[in-house]
Amino acid sequence: MSHTDQEIIENTQIWLEKAVIGLNLCPFAKAPHVKGQIRIAVSHAKHLDAFLEDIDAELQKLLTTPAEELETTLLVHPDLFDDFLQFNDMLDLADRAITDNQADGVIQIAPFHPEFQFDGTEADDISNYTNRSPYPTLHLIREDSIEKAAQAFPDPAVIFERNMNLLREMGHDGWDKLGIPHVSGCPVAHNREKN
Repeated sequence: MSHTDQEIIENTQIWLEKAVIGLNLCPFAKAPHVKGQIRIAVSHAKHLDAFLEDIDAELQKLLTTPAEELETTLLVHPDLFDDFLQFNDMLDLADRAITDNQADGVIQIAPFHPEFQFDGTEADDISNYTNRSPYPTLHLIREDSIEKAAQAFPDPAVIFERNMNLLREMGHDGWDKLGIPHVSGCPVAHNREKN
């Protein structure tokens, strides 16, 4: 079922507000959200090359826009990466786009996917939900934002552990009651792990 851009943005907003901010999975997300500094961009690329061009365009937008206007971007593609492993394989190319756009040390990319799965976990393990979003999503985040967040939370592992404990307490029933299309957490709180 295809969604309109407005539906995609609204579902992403629900996830952001109820899971990421509402449950404080990412303690750094509330301020830019309240200030209207989070951009949700929807890609309609038909193939990988076109999606990489969309990544380039969003990186350039971040690089040329002051952080006071645009702090971070969520680049969402509703249907190009249904398969999580295919999405995971694309991440190396996305990271290469950072270098190609001279954004090393300036911007990082964090991945979110409806079927996100950490290495060594079962598909239905609740811990995977820290990186689950309604649609395949790349979070383009400024390194300065990560550094500022690190001052408040010098040990990101504490956030990750807190999130794991919260998820285990809530369980799948707890998530279902929240009415979140899918859930995710904080890109700063842990390193990407590949399957």
